[in-house]
Amino acid sequence: MAGRVQPVLAGVVTALVGFASSFTVVLAGLRAAGASDAQAASGLLALCVASGLVAAWLGWRYRIPMSAAWSTPGAALLVATGPPPGGWRVAVGAFLVSGVLIVAAGLFPPLGRAVAAIPKPVAGAMLAGVLLPLCTAPVRALVELPVVAGPVVVGWLLLHRFARRWAVPGALVVAVAAIALTAPPAGLTGAALIPSITLTAPAWNASALVGLALPLFLVTMAAQNVPGMAVLVGYGYRPPFGAALRTTGLASLLAAPAGGHAVNLAAITAALAAGPDAHPDPERRWIASVTAGAGLAVLGLGAGVATTLVAVAPPILIEAVAGLALLGALATALASAVTDPATREAAVVTFVVTASGVTLIGVGGAFWGLVAGCLMLLLFHRRQPAPAAPDQPAPAMPDQPAPAEREGRWGHSSGGRSATPTASRTRPSATDPIRSAGT
Repeated sequence: MAGRVQPVLAGVVTALVGFASSFTVVLAGLRAAGASDAQAASGLLALCVASGLVAAWLGWRYRIPMSAAWSTPGAALLVATGPPPGGWRVAVGAFLVSGVLIVAAGLFPPLGRAVAAIPKPVAGAMLAGVLLPLCTAPVRALVELPVVAGPVVVGWLLLHRFARRWAVPGALVVAVAAIALTAPPAGLTGAALIPSITLTAPAWNASALVGLALPLFLVTMAAQNVPGMAVLVGYGYRPPFGAALRTTGLASLLAAPAGGHAVNLAAITAALAAGPDAHPDPERRWIASVTAGAGLAVLGLGAGVATTLVAVAPPILIEAVAGLALLGALATALASAVTDPATREAAVVTFVVTASGVTLIGVGGAFWGLVAGCLMLLLFHRRQPAPAAPDQPAPAMPDQPAPAEREGRWGHSSGGRSATPTASRTRPSATDPIRSAGT
């Protein structure tokens, strides 16, 4: 009985942590892109339902703990970019284009590999520049609202020390308590218990396609889909990357008119469902991802209340909670950016340009940071001398898996099982999840 309950509980924890840790980032991003409170609540609900259905379907179909989520870095990008020229309708159009690009990456593996081929220092620096404005919010909140923000930060620090998984949800609970004590009662009594879907007709312009749709696609791929796949590969699974991209891309297309910016594989919470804490037997961990998907869809029903709390709270306090949620992602991005001395200067240029928040010909800083970093690499990259040929012949490489072994947990595209599980064979490299996973 305990073996059946464990993955279910792990899935519930995954849903709770995933929702509570970053829904403030999503709401801040949607509102920054021009959404009204009703449109932001609709977007959060659409993202919860779409992500939940994707996780449940992929987990059940392939018997792999493939968790899905919204694009947290993408929401941070919306905060950094601000409302595009043309307002919310143009932002929705950019969400649709980003979804089309994700589907295309799933249909054409070379496109996915091209995104993964963006130098990691440049991609990490771009992500760090996008996250920096939100990650400085806790400091600004302590100065502007010390009485309210102080307990939030202290609660986060204590939980981060003794129960790291619950640090951000705990900080959110403290923030909600502070909002309830300080906000006008009339502002909370009007909360809608069940949010409604608000559809928006999309619009397009060239500057939003280049300055928002393309960076949203790149950030979602580089910071969510590829790391999420790497987590699964690291735990010994062979997930179908192409099928995952097609499914999440279609979900993004369906959620976009309702205000959802992007659906993707979970990266931050992926290990909660894929790791041994979900179940000692890797064959049973897919139950955790299915449960997490169902839980996330149910949590979406609270989007109206969540949006009302955000609306009546001081904006800097909500940004502070979002910044605390993104500190770990910022640290990882910075480490990836500056690890290699040969590419460090290009990464710093990318980071500075992105974090500056400049807008040129209607295109935001994330795109120009990526361009500047890649140009730096092209201009100053020095070709390394070829290593000397070894005296001894290179050892023979192990045989490549047969085509039928490239998809699914057990190496079959149909999701069936072979006599020997994949995890017991040669483990795929987590450094190149696109080549390691099936397409």
